[in-house]
Amino acid sequence: MPGFIDEQEGRVLFGADPRNYNDIRPPYPEQIYEFLVTTGALHSNTSTLEIGAGNGLATRRLLDFGANPLTVVEPDKRFFPLLTSIEKLYKADLRFIEASFEDAELPRSHYDLVAAATSFHWIQPSVGLAKVAEVLKPGGYVALWWRVFGDLDRDDPYHEATRTILQPLSSSPSGVPDTVPFALDTPARLRDFSSTGQAEAFGVTEWICIRSFRLKAGLRTDFPRSSTCRLATLTSRVERA
Repeated sequence: MPGFIDEQEGRVLFGADPRNYNDIRPPYPEQIYEFLVTTGALHSNTSTLEIGAGNGLATRRLLDFGANPLTVVEPDKRFFPLLTSIEKLYKADLRFIEASFEDAELPRSHYDLVAAATSFHWIQPSVGLAKVAEVLKPGGYVALWWRVFGDLDRDDPYHEATRTILQPLSSSPSGVPDTVPFALDTPARLRDFSSTGQAEAFGVTEWICIRSFRLKAGLRTDFPRSSTCRLATLTSRVERA
């Protein structure tokens, strides 16, 4: 019975071919950034930390919506040519750190927003969220979001067709076939916050936003345009005294 992909291995799986990865990775819907703006988490000159930026898909949009200064933590150095190229496009204070989030040396009580786009499942929640609480300013926000391919509530011919190919392989912690995906298991994600021992630090955790949408373009020419995706968002505000 295949298990989960090891966290250390999973963090560097996607940089084997960064250019092609960058070309096929679909963007996140604009609603996520609008949601962050509406809640007050993201605005002009928001001191921001992004965890596991990969090819910079969310990085660019965070900058577009006001993240500045922006510190980017990414453990896979093969993504750094893509990430550092972003500097040429923005008049913003960017800092890039090649390290895991757990090992990165970061200032305490420094950031207004900590963001992680489809990356936080590679981090032990108790360790990661405790560090998030340390680096956020009082009143700061943490926003975790994931793209979830497929939907247990709908037929998806593409996923059915690829099931026999993928079934023998180890699974990402973000999703196991025929189970509630990591990102959509809202009670479990909220328990992650309460189980850190930092419950008094995280104030509001009821801002849950789940968006459903369909891909407008395929990952490749044979990827069905009707394949379903969901976006799950958990935003929490730190309210330390």
